[in-house]
Amino acid sequence: MEKKLNWCIYTNVALLIVLAFYFFFYPAVIIIRDLNDPGLKSGDAPPRFAYSWHRSLSAKYEKWARERVASGAAADMNIQDISGTEWPVFGTVFYLWATESLQEAWEKDTSLSQVAPKEYAHGAIEASAALVNDPNHAGWVRKHWGDDYLSQENLFYRMLLISGLTSYQKLTGDNKYESLLRKQVESLANELDQSPYGLLDDYPGQCYPVDILPAIAAIYRADGVLGTDHTEFVRRAIRAFQGNAVDDITGLPTYTADSRTGQGFGPARGVGITFMLIWAPQLWEDTAKDWYASYDHHFWQREWATAGFREFSKELPYGKWFIDVDAGPVMGGYGTAASAFGIGTARTYGRFDQAYPLSAEALAASWPLPDGTLLGPRMFSNLSDAPYVGETALLFSLTRQPIVDGGAPSDGYIPAAVYFGILFYLVCGGLLVWRAVFLLKRRRKLAGNLIPQPKLQLFLWVALFATGLVMLIFFNKVIGALLLFLTQTLPVRGKIWSWLIDYDALKQPD
Repeated sequence: MEKKLNWCIYTNVALLIVLAFYFFFYPAVIIIRDLNDPGLKSGDAPPRFAYSWHRSLSAKYEKWARERVASGAAADMNIQDISGTEWPVFGTVFYLWATESLQEAWEKDTSLSQVAPKEYAHGAIEASAALVNDPNHAGWVRKHWGDDYLSQENLFYRMLLISGLTSYQKLTGDNKYESLLRKQVESLANELDQSPYGLLDDYPGQCYPVDILPAIAAIYRADGVLGTDHTEFVRRAIRAFQGNAVDDITGLPTYTADSRTGQGFGPARGVGITFMLIWAPQLWEDTAKDWYASYDHHFWQREWATAGFREFSKELPYGKWFIDVDAGPVMGGYGTAASAFGIGTARTYGRFDQAYPLSAEALAASWPLPDGTLLGPRMFSNLSDAPYVGETALLFSLTRQPIVDGGAPSDGYIPAAVYFGILFYLVCGGLLVWRAVFLLKRRRKLAGNLIPQPKLQLFLWVALFATGLVMLIFFNKVIGALLLFLTQTLPVRGKIWSWLIDYDALKQPD
């Protein structure tokens, strides 16, 4: 038994070294490499690493999307479960938007990837369109709006439906969803145009102007595949972001509004404005420039250790530390979602003096693993219902390309938080290697000490190791890694277990 437990110790040593390189040394090296990708500092093309991210994600996304649709699980979701209902569809549209952008860049420069994104990701594109079009994934809005959920308000979901099917048709040339797409484009455009203030509700009594603008952009983008022309509609639609629907402090659209009266409520918020601004230049470029200038003035914050967009403007004394399902964690005023989408916003306006430090911070927090998983974004996702939404959202932001002239080049600034992040990986990896050396030395030092309950300890070690390995490879990397780390606590020598057993009995031969 002693020999078997010694093999457990040797396995623990090897495991520590593997975990050190897999979870810590490898991410540090990859982050340092990717910080030098020219695509982060200029708008000539998306970062080259985005193609490897996308290719790795595509195989996983196809499998997940097909299984998700086949399960029918989305039909029974509670409407209060925002991340479980919205995120699967929203994350899938992020994936399609990112794929579309990578394909467009590849067509201009085929050296970016050996194979066209729409070719290697064909299965994932098909599975994504099927999920977006899946009636079960509309279950939560059907509960809000009834069976005619596709013909009255329900703006957020219909925006996603139009956006996803537009990207699908652009990427594949397949018009199998065109009838639905055309119907939704025309009906939503007419409904917005005929509404009193150009506003519609996402859910009954819940209107978010920052969702209205992406919906208008979705209609306008669909013209490219449908051959329709909504130019006049777009020109009139700017009324939704004027008058009482504007925040007095910043001059930006308020976060919420009453669609019946046109009255805006609350201040502008980073999570909404940063996403809205990505689409605004396609519709009203001059207004978009003014909005971005205001957003830059009131929300951008750059310090020695951090840089990012705030969730609330600098003038407001509240909202520095909190968390919600839309904004994510807000720390010291910085909005996680506002800054993550801010990468895409800054890239859209050619502001690489902002996009580069934001991208550097995102890379440091991404925790890339050898199998292509981005552990950081994965941990901010809904692991049961939308496990990839963090990765698709980040990929979406990093693949935005400049469409506004007169930006600012990167000055090479990297916040200190990025260096602290890299140091974290290196220190943690170093500690694991040190622990491995310590285990070997300690084994020799305590070689003569009795091991309490050796059979029980061996059983527990094998159970933790086997379960952790299966979880790590096939299910959840975080839980798998934690279980494998727990194997390091076994076997235990000496009197630490004396409260569990009769220690004197150990002195008797078996």
